[in-house]
Amino acid sequence: MDNAYHNIKQGEKGAWLSISAYLFLSALKLFMGYRSGSEALLADGLNNFTDILASLAVLIGLKISRKPPDADHRYGHYRAETVAAMIASFIMFAVGLQVLFQAFMKFRAPVLESPDMLAAWTALFCAAVVYAVYSYNIRLARKINSHAIMAAAQDNRSDAIVSIGAFIGIIGSQFGWPWLDPLTAVAVGAIICRTAWTIFRDCSHSLTDGFDGDELQAIEQNIRETPGVESIIDIKARIHGNIKLVDVTIGVDQSLNVAESHDITEHIEKRMLELHQISHVHIHIEPFEEERTPT
Repeated sequence: MDNAYHNIKQGEKGAWLSISAYLFLSALKLFMGYRSGSEALLADGLNNFTDILASLAVLIGLKISRKPPDADHRYGHYRAETVAAMIASFIMFAVGLQVLFQAFMKFRAPVLESPDMLAAWTALFCAAVVYAVYSYNIRLARKINSHAIMAAAQDNRSDAIVSIGAFIGIIGSQFGWPWLDPLTAVAVGAIICRTAWTIFRDCSHSLTDGFDGDELQAIEQNIRETPGVESIIDIKARIHGNIKLVDVTIGVDQSLNVAESHDITEHIEKRMLELHQISHVHIHIEPFEEERTPT
């Protein structure tokens, strides 16, 4: 459990980095968007503003996750970060719809003016900044196995793509295609909604105790190959915040004593930690007797 708490603490650094970056980028994009008249840059700035709220939700969820187990939460509060990531997806989806609405209204305007090139260079600069944040968060998420930070990293990557799209749209408008800027804003809104859906899908899968079938099969195979394991009677796994929980019932030679059976369980726990980075394995032992074919 101590390692899980340490990982969550590390995850908070990623959330703070995202918040700091988005505060700067949102202010810059909104200012430059209004000044240059770029709908795509305004949409991107609005997206970054809501990313601040989403990152705050992730940060709060991580802090709650560090609370120790209590009478009502015997397994701890680790799932709070998954709930926070789901809340962040709702915020992102609402903003995506708002961006789409504003972009479509821009198409109905009688005159479509081309934004100046300053907006384009602003978008490209912001793309580079947020991609650097993404690179940090994706490495951190994989290191600490955090769904919340992984969701934040996915949001960072989408923001980088969105800013590049805004850059392309603004450049295109300089060549006599001013409609390309609001069209890019439509793409921005669509990307925001798609990212929100991806985060929501992954979070809901985790909260309903879903687990990757291929990974569970690999876990089962490695347990089966552990010396002393004669059979696997049942196996389950689930995600609990940033940790994986495995429950398995194994069959062992019925002639083994308690100490010998316990040695097998310790061997399984060691293999799970080495091969799958799983430190929470609940093992139930059943006596196993090989069926004999009647002669």
